[in-house]
Order: sequence, then structure tokens, then C-alpha cells
Amino acid sequence: MTTTVRAVRAEHHRDALGIGEAEPRLSWIVTDAPAGWRQQAYEVEVRRGDGPARTRLVPSGDQVLVPWPDAPLRSRELAQVRVRVVGGDGERSAWSEPLRLETGLLSPSDWTAGPIGSIRNENPLTDTRRPSLVRGTFVVRPDLARARLYASAHGVYQAEINGRRVGDDVLSPGWTVYGQRLRYYTYDVTDLLTEGENAIGAWLGDGWYRGRLGWRGGFRNVYGDDLSFLGQLELTYDDGSRDTVATDTSWRAAPSPIIASGIYDGEHYDAREEQTGWSAPGFDDADWGRVQLRRRDPATLVAPTAPPVRVTEDRLPLSVLTSPSGRRLLDFGQNLTGVVRLRARAAAGHTVTLRTAEVLQDGELYRRPLRDAASTDRYTFAGRDEPEEWEPRFTFHGFRYVEIEDWPGDLDADVAEGALVARVIHTDLERTGWFTSSEPDLDRLHENVVWGMRGNFVDIPTDCPQRDERLGWTGDIQMFAPTASFLFDSSGMLAGWLRDLAAEQLPDGTVPWYVPVIPADTMWTPMRPGAAWGDAATVVPWTLYERFGDVGILRAQFDSARAWVDLIADISGPSRLWDTGYQLGDWLDPAAPPQDPAAGLTDKYLVATAYFALSARIVARMAGVLDDAEAAARYGRLADEVREAFVGRYVESDGRMTSDAQTAYAVALRFELLPPGLRAPAARRLAQLVEESGNRIATGFVGTPYVTDALSSEGEADAAYALLMERECPSWLYQVGMGATTVWERWDSMLPDGTVNPGTMTSFNHYALGAVADWMHRAVAGLAPAEPGYRRIRFAPQPGGGLSHASARHRTPYGDAAISWRIEGTTLQAEIAVPVGATAVLELPGTAAEELGHGTHVRSVAWDPAGRAAPVTASA
Repeated sequence: MTTTVRAVRAEHHRDALGIGEAEPRLSWIVTDAPAGWRQQAYEVEVRRGDGPARTRLVPSGDQVLVPWPDAPLRSRELAQVRVRVVGGDGERSAWSEPLRLETGLLSPSDWTAGPIGSIRNENPLTDTRRPSLVRGTFVVRPDLARARLYASAHGVYQAEINGRRVGDDVLSPGWTVYGQRLRYYTYDVTDLLTEGENAIGAWLGDGWYRGRLGWRGGFRNVYGDDLSFLGQLELTYDDGSRDTVATDTSWRAAPSPIIASGIYDGEHYDAREEQTGWSAPGFDDADWGRVQLRRRDPATLVAPTAPPVRVTEDRLPLSVLTSPSGRRLLDFGQNLTGVVRLRARAAAGHTVTLRTAEVLQDGELYRRPLRDAASTDRYTFAGRDEPEEWEPRFTFHGFRYVEIEDWPGDLDADVAEGALVARVIHTDLERTGWFTSSEPDLDRLHENVVWGMRGNFVDIPTDCPQRDERLGWTGDIQMFAPTASFLFDSSGMLAGWLRDLAAEQLPDGTVPWYVPVIPADTMWTPMRPGAAWGDAATVVPWTLYERFGDVGILRAQFDSARAWVDLIADISGPSRLWDTGYQLGDWLDPAAPPQDPAAGLTDKYLVATAYFALSARIVARMAGVLDDAEAAARYGRLADEVREAFVGRYVESDGRMTSDAQTAYAVALRFELLPPGLRAPAARRLAQLVEESGNRIATGFVGTPYVTDALSSEGEADAAYALLMERECPSWLYQVGMGATTVWERWDSMLPDGTVNPGTMTSFNHYALGAVADWMHRAVAGLAPAEPGYRRIRFAPQPGGGLSHASARHRTPYGDAAISWRIEGTTLQAEIAVPVGATAVLELPGTAAEELGHGTHVRSVAWDPAGRAAPVTASA
């Protein structure tokens, strides 16, 4: 068998064009290696530009995020990297296919462009804020070798060159803490240029930079009141010379056909206002106005760490409906995040209106949960002979249903011809995790979790995609990060978001409720420390380290994590109990009133102290990985002190909690806060609570990620499955039974009678309660990391719940790991796949743990419905 190296990658980039790392770490996957093969060394070949190839042999078994083997790359530098590996017998593999990488602009001195926008007033006191187009012209000399556009904006942009769109990203440059970090993107535009005169232009929109953000009317101009494009086009010729076309005061501007655009409210486009050829050479822009050069410190311009937002899927309507009031509706069959593209003919001036919502009530589009988000798009036709096609550029909606007003033709017939299409948008992350089982509704639940993540990973990890909010709530992603890290390669995106978290962190260590920060009411600002939300500073980087093996994320975030724990240590004082201040507790506990979601069954300060202990322990572990022995010892002692205080205040001598609620037991067990002798009694009491509740869930955002784990890890798997498989409200499968296609914010966002929960905070697309999927991957199917980055994998399925089979597959940093188990009669059979470079431990019920090397392994054990098992066969 020939050992093969493939999928060489720089850092966490899917596309290595315009990267921001001068010394990018490298990773690769090894396939087709013989049984027992182990990498003893690797050889890296680096060819920089047209220079000679240089190789370096490194005696190491590492293949994930290994150090850059050459001198640091310079700005704009091109390199090709190949890897081959050496086995124990000294035999070398073939070279991998080359990874082509190119750096972006790594130094502030590389930038000559400044942000430019129309000199006309684009920030009136009224709500009508029509954006502009901007354009410039330039000449391309003969013998062009390559051309790169480095682009960003105050607002959001789409660039065009010679009448053709640049790139396929949307909503760029995304949402960062703009004052400190403004992302730019790099585009290869060589094929868009021609010798002689050329033109470049950009559409602009408010986006997050200056658009309306927040609820109760929100705020505008949070980051600035200008609408500006920043573009630097660099033309490199065969002789090595370079011309730069930069945004400056020579550019021109004119009002856009986009009459109004907003993230929450939607977009109004008037095709009669289009100027044909505006981004092409030869266009007469004499009537266009001057532009103004705005301010931007080039030191704040940063390259992306993750893919951009893109259209990732198109979906046709499932059906066309007529509501009781006679309104025409489209049902796309899936709650999704995106926009609708239309294609039709109509007379000039005719306007079609599209209104979106997630649900119907009494057969009508139900928009109350949107609160102040208009979520409405309008297109005014130019009246052309050929069909006009349009989709909004600078907004997005969370929806399943669309109400169509004033459609110019036969809606039913036109829909059948593809006239209206939902364009699904989200950060274009690589899918890495899958789950299936013998229960279709469980598979639907898992699919709902996937769709919830897709809809809420729109540049930042948001809470919901539809109402006047869509913020990067720290608590939500703290709870969901393990699930997110299994389903998609979220490493680069969350690493970038954590940089913004550190940037927004207050000098005293306070972590905001949401990142980036926007103004809000007195409930959220000024920022105050809150348990579970602020703990994103520790939990999320530690999760990324566990799932992706990235020590760099710990190094980058350690000061932020430590500052958070130091703050809580100061607040708690010698008591080590965090029992003061404002807390959300077990947010959205189903027992909480609709308008008071923090009023759960579990003591808020129990939750706060538990998280204090968890974060102190994580910081100690982070310090250990980073070889900071003093900090590891200090925070380890702190964690021990907090655990002792927690037990003294909240745990009775028989293992009962002072808050006799599911969440209290779940966090105490999963955070390892209980003495060994009290773990089993606590788990038994938790199982009793589940039984007493009729197997209905009784946890909110805090308890839900942990409750099934707390049960199954302590011998109470039957109770965990009873929770998972329950179908009455509140439960996961209740939502499925009510037709949910994403995970809801509330367990009862829709009531059993089909009406929407009366709470003003009611979303049908939140991922937090979908955190149970991580347990489904690790316990139901049985696939979990045993060492950081899945270098060692634990396969330990716990069949139950009446399931006859389940499977999970995950694309680890070493390649695909998978498990599939099936019960047939009195036999449980499992098939396991271990990628090259990783090892595994297999723990089937009733058998001793078995060590596995890479390859495919099949094992069988005797099985009966009571879950008793004994080894029968062991076949490789």
C-alpha cells in the first residue's frame, strides 16, 4: 500500500489567497498507509515565487498545525508548499499536490488606498438613506502577470470590474469591532482585466457599520456615519513592476438604484435608476459627483481568518399558498437565512413586495416575533422587454414563508418555472460532521441543529437571524461551541470572533453579553459581568483547542481568559462564592414566565459559582498547555477553593442540591464539582427529577448542554434517552412534531394549539438548545476526542432509547473518523474508522477497552434489550 499525503492546508484557511500570517502553520492528511504505519518525520518543500525550491526534514510525528519551515513571508508573496512523510522504515511517501498560498498586505505601510464615498449627504435625519455607487478608471499596460484587489468598506460592498462582479462573497467585509479590526478581502481579478482602459466600481450599503442595530428602535451610526469603499488594485507585470490603483479623490460617485437598505428592514431597489455600464470603461460619468476621502488607520486593516459569507444553496418553494385573507404566500419548506431572488417582467414603475416570516398562524404570515424588523424587500421594475432578475445585496432574513404582494404575472405558473428562489447565505464553512439513526425524528432534530447553525453563523455567531437583534451573544456560543466544532470547521471563524471578544473586553476583565458591542437598554449596558455569558472567554478557546488541537488559540486568548477569571475572583473575594450582581441564571428555563426568562428554577448564584469554578479550572489547564507552571498551580488552587465553597453552600450531605432542579445537578456533575461519593446520589436524584417531570426537559440555556451527559456518564443513560426521545412539550422532539425545521429559542416558541408563544422574545431559529447534538455525537453514536484535535479518539457508544442503529462521521484534522453501530437480534455490531495519524480506544458495552490503530475495524458483542453485553467476536 502506498502512503499518500493530501489536503495540505495553511492555518485554518480553505482558500490561502490573501492570508494574514507571515509564518502560516501547516497541516496535512495521510491516507492509504499500511497497517501499523507511523509517521516518524516529515519533509516540507517551499518554493517562493519563481525562486528555487527549498526543503526541510523535520523528525516529528506531528501533522497538524506544524511550524512554518522557512523565513517569514513578505506582503503579496506567492509560495507553493509540498509535503511528504517518512515512515518507521525510512521510506518516503510521494510528494503531495502543492498548496498555493499568497499573503495579503501584512504591514500598514503597504496601504495607499483610503476609504472614499460620495460627498453628498448620505446621512440625513430621515430614515431614507440612499446609498451610492463609486467608480474609477485606470489603464492596464501590456504584459500583465497578475492583478489583486484588496477591498473593504465602512458599511458593506460589492465590487465590479469592467461590468463583471468581483468575487462571490456577500455582506463583506462582515462585522468586526471596526475601530480596532476592519477586515479586508483579497481577490484575484487578473481575468477581469484587458489591456488599455478599464473601470472599477463598488456598490455600497449600510450593513452593520452604520445601519440600524438593536431593539426598541435601535441605534444608527454605531461605528460611523460615512459610507465608504476602500479598494487597492495592484497590477503586477512580467518584468516585476507594479502599478497601484487606489481609492482616492479622483473617483466619482452617484446615487445607487438601491433606494434603501438595512440588515433588519430589507432592501428597496428601483431598476429605473440603473445606469447601464457604470462599472465598465467608456461610461460617461460627467454627471457623477465628487467623492470625499475619509479616515481609516491602515494598522486596523486585518486579513480574514475564515471564509466569507456566501450563497451556499438555492431552494425552490415547496408550495404556493393562499391565506384566509387572500394573500399569496410561498412556503420554502425550511426555515433558512438568506434572501429571495425574483425573475419577472412588468411595466416600468410596477413594484413587487416580498415580506418574510418564520411561521404562519391561522394561515396568515405571522410577523410579531420580528418585533421592529420590517424584513421587507421591494423591487421596482424598469419595464424591459426581457425578464428582469434581482436579489437584495445588503440584507438578509430568517424565514420559511414569503408573502408576495403585487406579483405581475401568474404566481403559480411563474413559481413552477423557477421565478422565485430562496438564496441560502451563511459563512461558507466546511461541513465536517454527520449523524444518523434509526429514528427519523431524531435525524430531523439533528438536521434542525445543522440548519440552526447555518442560519446563525452569518459572519459572527448570532442568536437569531430574523428579528431586530442578530447579535453575537457570548452565552449562546459558549454553550454551542462543541456542537459547532463537530458539524463545521468553525475554527477560523470563532478564532476571529474571539479576537473581537478580547478587543471588547473591559479593562477590568468584564466580557460583554454580546460581541461586537452595540448600545442597548439599561438591562445590557453598561456591561456587567454575567456567568455563562462571560465564560465564553474561557470555554470557547478551550473547546477549539480540544476539537482542533490548536495551541495557538490558547496562546492568543490566554490573557483574555485569565482577566475574566481574575475579575470574578475579585468579585467573590475570600468566600469564593459568586453570589452578588445581576445574573441571567438558567436563561429560558421552561418554568420561567414568558416575560421573565431569567426566573428559572435553579439559583442564579449556584450557576454563577459553578461557572467560576469551571473557568478557573480551564485557565489552569490552558496555563499547563502553555508551560506556565506558576499560573497552572495558582489557578488550579483557585478552582479547588471555588469547588469547596460551591459544595459547602449548594450541596447537602446526601448529594441533594439546594436548588433541587435539573440544571443544578447537571452543572455540578459535568463541571466535576461534587466529591466522588456524592456523584452517584446526585445522578440518581437527577434521574428521579426527569421521571417526576414525565421525562420533559426542565433546563434552559445553561443546563441543556449538560443534562444528558450528566445522566449517561453516571450510569443513568435510560433517563438521558427518556429526555431525548420525549415528544410532549417541553422536549426536543416536541418541536419536531410541531413541524420545526430549526431549533427554537424557547422550548414552546409555538404552543401545542399552533399559536405562537406570547413572549416578545420568541424566535424559531436559535441554536443554543440544539447543544444536545454534541451528546448525540459522543454518546448516542459514540465518537469523541480523547486528546486535543482527535489525535486520540474515543469510540464509546451507549445504545438506548429503542434505537436499533446510529452512526456519526467527523472530518478530524487527521481525516475522517467514523462509527456505525447496529443491533440485530442479540448482537450489537460496530464498524469503526480511524484516520492515519490518530489512535483510538474502543469501549463497547460489556467489554474491556481496546486500543485501535488506523483503518477500519468491525466488532460484535452479545446484546439484550436490558443493555447487558458480553464479547462474542473480534474481527478486524
